[in-house]
Amino acid sequence: MTKLLDKTVLMDSQAIIRALKRVAHEIIEKNKGVSDVVLVGIRTRGVPIAKQLAEIINEIEGVKLSVGILDITLYRDDLSTLAYQPVVRETLIPFNINGKKIVLVDDVLFTGRTVRAALGAVMDIGRPKSIQLAVLVDRGHRELPIRADYVGKNVPTSSREVVSVQLQPVDQEDQVILQEIEQ
Repeated sequence: MTKLLDKTVLMDSQAIIRALKRVAHEIIEKNKGVSDVVLVGIRTRGVPIAKQLAEIINEIEGVKLSVGILDITLYRDDLSTLAYQPVVRETLIPFNINGKKIVLVDDVLFTGRTVRAALGAVMDIGRPKSIQLAVLVDRGHRELPIRADYVGKNVPTSSREVVSVQLQPVDQEDQVILQEIEQ
């Protein structure tokens, strides 16, 4: 059994909000506004991040972006190692993605395998104009050639460390913590 050692808080709720405000501004700037931009949160914690980004962009631009929810369980390359009967939850994208600029949103970018699975899931739904990636934390250690377009915080880590994003309403509080795994 893996044991986690002392934790370090990398971002508190205020740091998360500041990072998301910066990412929202970057999304607006890169896309020259938000025309045809939609946000798609990758379950689980990418969803509340996408919703927060939509709120911030609405405050800045006065435009309410569509937000979708993407479950990538069946697209994972490690599906057989997860569980005998993995829990598949609903993908909810109640809008047409064809010709849209999709910003995929996730909490932590690590190996890139989650993003690869998300790209496959999105392409099975439709044909967007472009797909961009926004993450709250990029911790490095990529196994696939995937790079985020928007990063809240870069956190160089060792392979013995775990980055955990905790967000309401999924968790008790909003924070990003770093913990070392006991070897």
